[in-house]
Amino acid sequence: MPLVRRAVDKVRLRILRFLAGGEAHVEEAAQRGRVRMRSDRLGVISVEVTSLDVLVEANCIERFGDGMVRLTETGRAAYARFRETERPLLLQRGELGVATVETDDGPRAAAVNIRESPLFKLARLKDRNGRPFLDAVLFGAGERLRSDYTRGLLVPRLGVNWDSLGGGGSGGPGGSPLDLTDAALAARARVDRAIEAVGPELAGLLLDVCCFLKGLETVEAERGWPVRSAKVVLKAALSALARHYAPETRRQTGRILHWGASDYRPRTARP
Repeated sequence: MPLVRRAVDKVRLRILRFLAGGEAHVEEAAQRGRVRMRSDRLGVISVEVTSLDVLVEANCIERFGDGMVRLTETGRAAYARFRETERPLLLQRGELGVATVETDDGPRAAAVNIRESPLFKLARLKDRNGRPFLDAVLFGAGERLRSDYTRGLLVPRLGVNWDSLGGGGSGGPGGSPLDLTDAALAARARVDRAIEAVGPELAGLLLDVCCFLKGLETVEAERGWPVRSAKVVLKAALSALARHYAPETRRQTGRILHWGASDYRPRTARP
């Protein structure tokens, strides 16, 4: 596949992935030729107008209401096909890594495309002491969030109307939460708990970088942040995320003797 076409496909996939989580409102962006897509649940991404228009013309996305867009059945099918055909290519190029995901049987390893994640580049950076800027714990926390996000949003290929989930919206035929698999519902719940745990100040950045795969320069430009500031905030966000995941790890190893009310302070085992 030519490089230009591959880049275009990646941009359109990002739009489809975003809308797989539900409808979004399209609004003007500061940068010419781009628009912002805002979702109450997933935050904001910036995309090219032409990429969005192409998906509308291809009947993958439909416009409705006052500046709203959502996936069509064609769009859900296109998103599913891309994800299914992408895996063999990634295996050939050695771009699949491993992330820890939760299943009914406990934590399991799952394959993820590590090279598409901005965290991959940060993990290869070294600080002044020669240590990785992101250690394995922080990198793993970010990839775990991305894996849960992806597992929760792959279900629309089954024809689910995500608009009917949660807030009691009007929905449509076949939009019952019962149409979702237990694994997908559990993945979405884990994402919601993680985002709530890190707090609103850091959650948006985690979604942008880990789930929407935005580069740090893009994040800084969209938010008006100073150059090279995003990676510092991101490291703090990943630390908070890792702390959210840490109690499960400690519980499995038996190092926490009790986990109780919100004001409880755990005591560690004595040798």
